[in-house]
Amino acid sequence: METLDVYLSASHGVKTSTVWLADYRTTTLSPAGVEALDAVGDQLAPAQRAFASQAPVLETREGQSLARLHLPVTTWGERVGVLSVALDADRLASQRPRLEDIAECFAVAMAAAYRRTDRYHMARRRAGRLTMAAEMQWDLLPARGYDQPGVRFAGQLEPAYAVCGDHFDWSVNGDWLTVTALNGMGTGLDAAVLTSLAVNAMRNARRSVPAGQSHGGDLVDQAVLAADAIFSQYGGAKHLSTLLLTLNTVTGQLRMIDAGSPRMLLVRGGQVRDMELDPQLPLGMFGDTRYIEESAQLEPGDRLFVVSDGVHNAARPNEATYGERELSRAIRSTRLQPPAEAISSVMRSLRDYHAGAEPVDDALIICLDWSPRADP
Repeated sequence: METLDVYLSASHGVKTSTVWLADYRTTTLSPAGVEALDAVGDQLAPAQRAFASQAPVLETREGQSLARLHLPVTTWGERVGVLSVALDADRLASQRPRLEDIAECFAVAMAAAYRRTDRYHMARRRAGRLTMAAEMQWDLLPARGYDQPGVRFAGQLEPAYAVCGDHFDWSVNGDWLTVTALNGMGTGLDAAVLTSLAVNAMRNARRSVPAGQSHGGDLVDQAVLAADAIFSQYGGAKHLSTLLLTLNTVTGQLRMIDAGSPRMLLVRGGQVRDMELDPQLPLGMFGDTRYIEESAQLEPGDRLFVVSDGVHNAARPNEATYGERELSRAIRSTRLQPPAEAISSVMRSLRDYHAGAEPVDDALIICLDWSPRADP
């Protein structure tokens, strides 16, 4: 980060630079360096606008020679934070295109740095301390988003600093995007260990595909291997509710296995409806369980939401559940938002249902948009 600051100053005439990192809830930005928050507080609001809109935000003030540019730091759909730079206003037009390229490159560098230092992990959690279970879940996650022509995807775990067993995993192999939503059983470290076992078993199946196979592993193989691993470890005393799906990002073909309580909703033409799947046994409940894959065809512009029971079955005394009362309404209100913002909106609605408190149960939301790729 210090190297970036020196480079920006020497090569592009930048007077000051600040890197803002999003916390685990993606609702707070904090400076990643040694700067005190009050020292850069005047930059926070425009930086948050740049983060939310995923577009550069320019600040110019009459009578001042400096301009400040806030650039999203995002890599392949994973929202990392914002790079804020100040430079002479008369240099802005010539330097802006290159600064935008640098912000994109810096996002890739940050993704690599997360694997090699604790520095940026520490900066992200200024809003609180992660529990051990949450630490395991976030480290297990590949990324919180993916954005490429034809498909956009994002997911979030709550309560972000204390999540136990809910989790999601994903992978892109050729034209196939594979997504798994897991609704963990139990609490604390026990739930995190169970989820970790299942995720790694499904990854093992996905990565053991013979050369030349057309997509990232057969869903049945993934479900069977994970179910066998869990049953072998726990003998049926613990199991895991899971929804597995894989999407052909070119054709919109969708393959699915419903092995538990995560619920999938389809948004099409402004209407929200449940995807009715045949319920099958949760992973690890019994030995030698076999699974059947179902299929569906998405249409251009379709949006999928996947939610755990901590969302659709959230309850308050003497009231309808959140899924019965508010979920569809909240989802419809996000039709013009990209997946990451749509998830944030639904999470805010869930907190409102809980009277502003954190969810009492783990809550997982995934949002996926599909449209055919434009011809090159």
